[in-house]
Amino acid sequence: MKERTYWLAWSQINGLGSILIQRLKQHFQELEIAWKATVNELIEVEGFGKPKAEKIVQQRSQINPQELLEQHTAKNPCFWTPADAEYPRLLLEIPTFPAVLYYRGRVETQENQGITPTVAIVGTRTPTEYGCRWTRQISTTLTRRGFTIVSGMAAGIDTQAHRSCLEVGGRTIAALGTGVDIAYPKENRQLCEAVINQGLLVSEYPSGTKPNPSHFPQRNRIIAGLSRAVFVMEAPQKSGALITAHVANEFCRDVYVLPGRLDDQNSQGCLKLINGGASLIPVDLDELLEQLGAIPPLDEPQQLSLFEIPVQPSKSIPDLDPELSKVLQAISSEPMAFDQIIVNLNLDAGNVSAALLQLELLELVEQLPGMRYRRL
Repeated sequence: MKERTYWLAWSQINGLGSILIQRLKQHFQELEIAWKATVNELIEVEGFGKPKAEKIVQQRSQINPQELLEQHTAKNPCFWTPADAEYPRLLLEIPTFPAVLYYRGRVETQENQGITPTVAIVGTRTPTEYGCRWTRQISTTLTRRGFTIVSGMAAGIDTQAHRSCLEVGGRTIAALGTGVDIAYPKENRQLCEAVINQGLLVSEYPSGTKPNPSHFPQRNRIIAGLSRAVFVMEAPQKSGALITAHVANEFCRDVYVLPGRLDDQNSQGCLKLINGGASLIPVDLDELLEQLGAIPPLDEPQQLSLFEIPVQPSKSIPDLDPELSKVLQAISSEPMAFDQIIVNLNLDAGNVSAALLQLELLELVEQLPGMRYRRL
C-alpha cells in the first residue's frame, strides 16, 4: 500500500516520467524513502541535477501522499500502479510504462497476467472499404481464436476493430488519450459503453481529462505495450498508427502490415513499414494464426497460452561473481529487452552486455531476436 501511495505521489511531480521514478526506486530501494530525500541525496541519482532536485523538493512540500491518495481515489476509484499485482504484466515490460494506469470496465486476471494473448489493430481515421473489410475480418478471426483486441477508440480502423470484436462476443481494450470517463470522439459514446460492459478502457490520464493533441502519441505506446503484436491496416505517411508501429518495434513486438496499392495515399505508411522490415499480413489467415503461435482449442481447462514458452528442465546454477549474479537475477523467463535490463539494473550498458555474454556461454541466458534476453 505504501509503494502504491508513493507511485501516485511521484507521478504528480512535474517533469518526472516513469523512467526517473524507477531510478529513484532503484537508488533508494523504496519510493517512500526517496520522497524524504534531500536535494543533495537526490542529485546522486542519474538524471537529477541540482535545479531539478530543488524543484522536486519544492513541489513535494505541497503534497501529502496519504491525503493525495484519498482525494484521488474519491475521483478515480479504479487505477493501478506498478506496485499493484493487477498491473498489466506486458505493460511492465516496456521502459516507459505509466506510473498510474486508470481503468473502467471488466478486469480479467489472465489478461493482466499476460496469459490471454493480446494483439493491437490500428490504422487511419479515414479508411477505404478495403481497409475496413480486412480489419473486420482479422479482428473477427483473432477474437474467435481467443485473442483480446487492443486499439485506441479513434474513428476509422480503431472503431472497426473494436466493433468487430464485440460483435462476436470477444474482449477488447481501448487505450484512450482522455480520461476513462470521457468518450472521444463523441460518435463513439455507445461504443465506449459497449467496451465497458465487455472489455476495458484504460488511460494514463485521470478522470475529467479532455482530448489534447499531445496525449494521443503518448497513448500509442500503451497500445503497443499491452500487445504481443501490432497490425497496421491502413496508414498514410503522417499517421499515429506509424508511431504505434515504431514503438512496437522498439518494444520487441511483432508488426504486421496490410499491403496496399503503390498509388494509394492510405497505403504509403504501410509500404514504408514493409520496406523497414515489417511482416505482411498473409492472405491465408490460418497461416497468420500459425505465425502468431496459435494452437487449436483444447478441452482441458489449463490450456496453454497461445504465446507461452514451453517450460524447460531446470538447470543448476554455478557459483557466480556478484555482478554476474545480479544480472542473472534481473532477467526472467519471459523475453526482456536489453534497454529494460539496463534500466532495471542501473548499470553501464557495456558491463551489462559483457555479463550477458558470459551468462550465454554458461547457458544460463538466451539471446532472442531484437536484442531480447530470457533466463533458461
